[in-house]
Amino acid sequence: MAAVLELVAGSYEQVAFGYRVKTDEKEWTSKPNFTHHAHTASISAVAASERFVVTGSKDETIQLYDMKKRIEHGALLQHDGTITCLEFYGSSHLLSGGEDGLICVWSTKKWESLKSIKAHKGHVTSLSVHPSGKLALSVGTDKTLRTWNLTNGRSAFIKNIKQNAHIVRWSPDGDKYVVVINDMVTLYDLETASVTATIINAKRISSIKFLNNSILAVAGDDETVRLCDVGKEKWVCEFKAHETRVKAVDSFNMEDYCVLVTASNDGFIKMWKLYLKEELESPTLLGEVNTTARLTCLAVWKPSSVQQITKEPAAEATTSEELAQELLKTKRVRIATEEVILEDESKPKKKKQKSGK
Repeated sequence: MAAVLELVAGSYEQVAFGYRVKTDEKEWTSKPNFTHHAHTASISAVAASERFVVTGSKDETIQLYDMKKRIEHGALLQHDGTITCLEFYGSSHLLSGGEDGLICVWSTKKWESLKSIKAHKGHVTSLSVHPSGKLALSVGTDKTLRTWNLTNGRSAFIKNIKQNAHIVRWSPDGDKYVVVINDMVTLYDLETASVTATIINAKRISSIKFLNNSILAVAGDDETVRLCDVGKEKWVCEFKAHETRVKAVDSFNMEDYCVLVTASNDGFIKMWKLYLKEELESPTLLGEVNTTARLTCLAVWKPSSVQQITKEPAAEATTSEELAQELLKTKRVRIATEEVILEDESKPKKKKQKSGK
């Protein structure tokens, strides 16, 4: 059966493009499905959940697009400055970061702001939510890496780093995370918060994506995508993906292989087939589409891949060490999609009901 799949890309031209991908042929084809011109400045971030696609822009707004009804769903106006990063947690919450130094947490049910955290003294450049939903990382132009306890919205840990980082990402298992500064990827262990590896890319890094818990795809300011084994601390594969610099990478899993998606300044979005085995071979091109726009960011909308999650409550952790221990104990924690990440303190807390299958 063919997968339901759409590629969504933002552009300098203020437009978000959606392409429906046909996956049942040997060569995948992409047909234009929607264009969303709701912004008045270039698009800087895009994210997709099971129901919505959201785009952030230099016009200081977050625009919503309902993928189920295929209509515009309004705008979120909380930030004062460019929206720099957007990330969904499951289908229940969205986190946004901006040049105003704020991280905002939104409930997707009514699209209300649950919390607005003054996260950094400068811009928030990147954020990442832990797979458990209890923790988030953020980096900013104040040369800090900050860990947030999402159960209470407070800072759990602040680490001073010598330069401004522009990307932070958790690994899929949540036992480690990477921080990117210019051309350098630094790998940290969650339990010890110490550096376990440092990898240098040939160019300044524009985008990264964990393909599994050890292989990291890295795109830089050139036409090449490189794959790194973070455990072995070495580059294991590289290939020319585009004619000009690669702006964004994303990925998703099919039955027995991984699909790496790349977007470039040259206007092309390309899909690459990659078998994640011991000896990595260069990926093969599955399909491509020419948007004719200057692309800035990329997301894959694949509703069938969104996790349906349930969980047992965890004890309240007060220190970063306790939090790390708690998360490692339940490394594969599964979380209910209805769960509020950040409690709205103005409302009385309701008793959680156990959901039976």
